[in-house]
Amino acid sequence: MVRTKSTAKEFFNFSERLADLALIAVPGAEELTKKINRHLLRWAEEAGTEVETFIIGSECPRFSSGDGKGLIRSTVRGDDIYFVVDVGNYSETYNIFGHQNYMSPDDHFQNLKRLIQAVSGKATRMSVIMPLLYGSRQHRRAYRESLDCAVALQELHAMGISNIVTFDAHDPRMQNAVPMLSLDNVMPTYQVLKTLLRSVPDIHMDPAHFMVVSPDEGAMNRNMYYSSALGVNLGMFYKRRDYSRVVNGRNPIVAHEYLGESVEGKDIFVVDDIISSGESMLDIAYSLKKRGAKRIFANATYAIFTNGLDLFDKAYADGVIAGVFGTNLTYRTPELLAREWFHEVDVSKYIAYFVAALNHDLSVSDIIDPHQKIKTLLEKTGQAR
Repeated sequence: MVRTKSTAKEFFNFSERLADLALIAVPGAEELTKKINRHLLRWAEEAGTEVETFIIGSECPRFSSGDGKGLIRSTVRGDDIYFVVDVGNYSETYNIFGHQNYMSPDDHFQNLKRLIQAVSGKATRMSVIMPLLYGSRQHRRAYRESLDCAVALQELHAMGISNIVTFDAHDPRMQNAVPMLSLDNVMPTYQVLKTLLRSVPDIHMDPAHFMVVSPDEGAMNRNMYYSSALGVNLGMFYKRRDYSRVVNGRNPIVAHEYLGESVEGKDIFVVDDIISSGESMLDIAYSLKKRGAKRIFANATYAIFTNGLDLFDKAYADGVIAGVFGTNLTYRTPELLAREWFHEVDVSKYIAYFVAALNHDLSVSDIIDPHQKIKTLLEKTGQAR
């Protein structure tokens, strides 16, 4: 059974650890890595172990031509290393031929591989914490198309990575590309519900007042889990597409059609993995409002808002969207964090539990399935029935 906070000191029993634990932040993931480090340091202190930091200094400098390299600033021989990478952090830049270039997911993945190379095979074990899975939105081959995520996972396996921890993968069947690699696809369900209950104290999670609605058929599994854990009803939208045309690489959506019982007078919780342009989420919110929904709360593990925030500002001002919940697993702009309607879900402690458990070769099954923690949370907040 995985240790919980009450026995966190057992995580740092040196006789049981696989090896000395080390965190390496790939450029762009420093903020999340520091938060993970703070949890690990606190648990180490509670266990009577003095550690200054678990973070190993590293960097990925660039030459003026744009070529790069990975550097690790201290010894890692024999360590159990965890690389933390945010492939979605588009705020990171580098200079090339006198111009500033913003980093793409490809650049971040290349930096990860550079730092793995810099370890030079000296570690006892190497693992990757990659919340936003590289290339995962291209999850299937419909025409003559690349499968970047599958190839990337195979590359990491070939480079000696033993474990990959990701969150809410667009299609978890990606792991079929690397059947001999340990890949954990984790859902931050408990953390989202905890933040929702704290941010909206007057919410009532019972079938008469609350309902979960899936934004499309692809998101049904994650929405089914929420509805089952909360004991409330589930509705869904399905996307009617125009398969005679291709726009920006995909068939355009003609309409969102609703299936399910009445949402009139109920608070609605809509869960998806990514809010990209946000158009689909807003279409669904306006449709639910027309059907008489009371308050609509949107949740996306990765709230990236590629088309900006103006449309959501208007939807919030018009009373269509009551709030958006998103994690700190990828880059969020300062403008987004300042929005009244945005509620950040901190998942760093969850990752720290994963790191500590893996470092001791403990089972992570209880961490992956947080059903008991959700049940306890609902009892504490008076939501249990």
